[in-house]
Amino acid sequence: MSDLRPHTTNLPHPVEEHYLDLTRRRFFSLSTQTLAAGLGTLALGSLLGAKAAAATDPSSQATPTQPPLPLLGPNFAPRAKRVIYLHMEGAPSQLDLFDYKPQLRGRYGEDLPESIRKGQRLTTMTSGQSKFPVAPSLFRFSRYANNQDGAWVSELLPYTAAMSHEICYIRSMHTEAINHEPGITFVQTGNQQPGRPSFGSWVSYGLGSMNANLPTFVVLITQGLGNMQALSARFWGSGFLPSEHQGCRLRSGDDPVLFLRDPEGITRADRRRMLDLVGELNHQEMNESLDPEIRTRIAQYEMAYRMQMSVPELTDFSDEDEETLNLYGPEVKKPGSFAANCLLARRLSERGVRFVQLYMRGWDQHNNLPAEMRAQCKAVDQPQAALLADLRRRGMLDDTLVIWGGEFGRTVYSQGVLTPTNYGRDHHPRCFSMWVAGGGFKPGITIGATDDYSYNIIDNPVDVHDLHATLLHCLGIEHTRMIFRHQGRDFRLTDVFGKVRPELII
Repeated sequence: MSDLRPHTTNLPHPVEEHYLDLTRRRFFSLSTQTLAAGLGTLALGSLLGAKAAAATDPSSQATPTQPPLPLLGPNFAPRAKRVIYLHMEGAPSQLDLFDYKPQLRGRYGEDLPESIRKGQRLTTMTSGQSKFPVAPSLFRFSRYANNQDGAWVSELLPYTAAMSHEICYIRSMHTEAINHEPGITFVQTGNQQPGRPSFGSWVSYGLGSMNANLPTFVVLITQGLGNMQALSARFWGSGFLPSEHQGCRLRSGDDPVLFLRDPEGITRADRRRMLDLVGELNHQEMNESLDPEIRTRIAQYEMAYRMQMSVPELTDFSDEDEETLNLYGPEVKKPGSFAANCLLARRLSERGVRFVQLYMRGWDQHNNLPAEMRAQCKAVDQPQAALLADLRRRGMLDDTLVIWGGEFGRTVYSQGVLTPTNYGRDHHPRCFSMWVAGGGFKPGITIGATDDYSYNIIDNPVDVHDLHATLLHCLGIEHTRMIFRHQGRDFRLTDVFGKVRPELII
């Protein structure tokens, strides 16, 4: 197995490195007139030649090509090969789902003690409140998996609770961000500031593709039922990594990928000839400009050509048996639903897609939380449990990481007016709950604990960098060694933070 680039010392000055890069690029892009064949020319020429040869053989056009070698490869034998990340955008309330606090019922409406709040900074939505009334959850909890040692799970998630024997619950997550945009950016990229590569892009960069006919990193989005936050494409962007590693969003409906179909009157052979001509022109431009993104552009054109065959088959559920469709629930045949996207995520993973990011919007319950959470949980509960069960019965769960969670938690106190049947909760970064199943994480356990108000962590805190480091470890990557140099500095997903948490993994 190949090794990832280690930290280096005595690095050249950024300007010196820039000129060295130019020299290297010039060497590797020498034309056939100045050298028998530059190494870069040979590599790219072989790519284009293979595609051109395939175009002359109609029988080869529908044949899947071999996946390319990993870009860097794992440092050691991985437990997981792929990731399905179910991000609940808007931040679901841990108090109403996984962090059971029955003693709060006796403190209904009491002002949250300052000794608990400890002067925590608040959002502008509740900073003007004179009181912070405690809002106990309205929902019943039961214990699942391992009987008395099992996880407490809300009545809102009965299907998920029944899969608790497969799940590692983390109740002591915490983050730095208090608002959605920096919060999602942080949990998706490891930094609150925009511009860094997303988690999926880092995995694509580190491990490469397992199927040349589909993108390495795919994004699916389900529109939720409550308050919607902006969902920026940069959440799945490649940042300063080569753009081939950015997420490819699949849309619901007849055209999962825009402009993938040939225009009226254009045959597949016509498209092949056009791509060959465009490839030659791009090749010439790459030799002149030395722009590495041109190589990415050529690869993306070729990917789109292959996806014309692979995507329609991928999104057609007609080959799924009724037992499987029933497993995911009644909305599985509705394009874009969470159920349909969970099944699509399994199909993508089954076909070699390395990283699937599924966003479920609508979890921002600042008011009317009980009604909105019932609807949101009904939409996600059966499909996400079905995804785990489906992966298990296909022998895929042990080498697939399934991640579930939002960008932060929710407050124990009610935002605005509290009534016996209604409340809302503000953003809360100090503690929240996530879960991970498969891929080397310990099944059937609960890690971490919070105080009586689910406000502060009292046992085993896990930050976002630790989670990223541990997930990468399960993928066979030492997080301190997966590095990309940009503007004179070495960057990684965990930046200068993070440590692998052995208590989470097998």
